[in-house]
This record gives sequence, structure tokens and C-alpha cells, in this order.
Amino acid sequence: MPAAHRPGLRVTAGLTIPESELTWRFSRSSGPGGQGVNTADSRVELVWDVAGSTALSAQQRERLLDRLSGRLVHGVLTIAASEHRAQLRNRDAARARLAELVGDALRPPAPSRRPTKPSRGSKERRLSAKKRRTDVKRLRRPPVD
Repeated sequence: MPAAHRPGLRVTAGLTIPESELTWRFSRSSGPGGQGVNTADSRVELVWDVAGSTALSAQQRERLLDRLSGRLVHGVLTIAASEHRAQLRNRDAARARLAELVGDALRPPAPSRRPTKPSRGSKERRLSAKKRRTDVKRLRRPPVD
């Protein structure tokens, strides 16, 4: 479906980034393509202003700004795609990468691990195994007169 007819980029069930918030830039790509590389603007940059997005709730925006802080420049996320020869395929790759990146960043954190103590039986098994190992190594030593 052409980009103009898409309602937006669906990231999760609760988040769709409107097409109007996505900005595209095109440039010449390096890599495969033969003489076409010199004429076709197949490299794609997808730009999305996370800080100014109307599609995000305050909590989502805060989580994205925190988790993607290493990739953001002044609250703006840029995704580059140049792995395909065709601009259209690079556009699709950039959209997919953006959706995956934002979806992963929005996922709630995993619950923290509850610390546990080793059981009495496991302590005894560990100590008896150490004792057996010690005896084996002691038997390998030369006899002491």
C-alpha cells in the first residue's frame, strides 16, 4: 500500500504513530546496485520526533526518552536503511525497524528477581562433593613418610 494511504505506523495494540509525524529523507546509497547506485536515491532516513509526538501518553513518552536516550538527538529518533537496492524496500525496512525499536522500548520492565537462600540439602551436597574431590586429590599425592 502506498505511504500516502497508510493510516500510520502500528507499533503495539495501543500505539499507532500517525504518518504525519514521520519525516522521510532520501540520499544515494553505498553498496550493491551497480551503476544505479550513482543515480537512485535509495538510502532512506526515517525521522520521528519522540519528544513532540501527540500519539504518546506522558508515561510512554517518558519511558521512550529514558530507554532510547542513547539514540535520540534533541528528542528526535532517526532510523537509516540502505540494505536494499529499491527505495521502497528500504522504506519498509525502516518502518519495521522503527516499530520494533519503539515496541521493545515500551515493553514494561521484567519483575525483579526475589533473592533466595540455598536449601540445607543443597549446601550439604555441595560440601560432600568438595570433600570427595579433596579425597581424590589427596590420594594422587606422593606418600609422606
